[in-house]
Amino acid sequence: MQSSPGVIVSESALGSTISAYRTCELATLAKDGTPVAWPTSGLLRPDGTIMLTTSLGYPQKAFNVRRDGRVALLFSDPTASGLTTPEQILVRGTAHCPDEVHTDPAGDLGVFWTRMFQRQPNCRKYLDWPATMFTDFYFMRLLITVTPTEVTTRPLPTTTEAGAVSAESGAAAPLIGAEVLAAYPSVVLAARDGAGAPLLVRTTATAGSSGYRVVVPDGVDPVEGAASLLVHRHDAQLWSLHNANVRGELVRSADGWTLRPHRLVEPAARHKARMTDSLRTVRTTRAATRRYLDRRGLPRPAVPWAAYRALRPAD
Repeated sequence: MQSSPGVIVSESALGSTISAYRTCELATLAKDGTPVAWPTSGLLRPDGTIMLTTSLGYPQKAFNVRRDGRVALLFSDPTASGLTTPEQILVRGTAHCPDEVHTDPAGDLGVFWTRMFQRQPNCRKYLDWPATMFTDFYFMRLLITVTPTEVTTRPLPTTTEAGAVSAESGAAAPLIGAEVLAAYPSVVLAARDGAGAPLLVRTTATAGSSGYRVVVPDGVDPVEGAASLLVHRHDAQLWSLHNANVRGELVRSADGWTLRPHRLVEPAARHKARMTDSLRTVRTTRAATRRYLDRRGLPRPAVPWAAYRALRPAD
């Protein structure tokens, strides 16, 4: 089902479904035009726009939006949503991200943090000393507003449709990312349409001799070129996070679509992180935060910890 452009999503039956999803996949366009997708969490506003946030430690999606505002959001992982008959919902539209750093949890940002503290209890630990000595960057946020122009729904892949992704028998070597993708029953394809705008669909893929054979449902019209396969997961409390992205070239032949992989991007290990990995992540994100502020001549903003603690639910 596809809505007309300019639909106010919050006034439709889809609004409650979108709000029930804990995460969505966001696709932006990189500098070279490659559609890049990663999981995120957002807030559906009463006016039908969708607010996303990113910390200064991970500003790339903000940079992409400022360069090209065409984006796609896909709500397709119903884990912990409580939905009995979930479907995937694709929201395409335009986004903008002002160069303003937000630390005050007021207005929509306060609604966002209240929900996050409820749905992701583990992030509450960032509010107490000594964690506050290292995690202030997490509460320095850039706001991305997505204005929908097109909304499409379709069924999620069923278990019987999903096949394990593994190296083809007799192949000289496994495909790039095959071991990672094999741990998931479905993937999110990020590609471009004929106008160059990003599109997303959750589907299935199997490994062949030259790449991943991707099932492209009817009504989804990608074009050949740079594309990627995203996998991610979280538990019922929005924790035990993992995500990975296999990037490559999407090509079409007489018997379907194939993504020829070029590289695997896996920000976090699939197994339990070691303390050294966590420390490395903190150092990296704090350095990224410092660069963002320094390049704009901005002082490091103070985080009003008491205001955040007031939003934290009682244990």
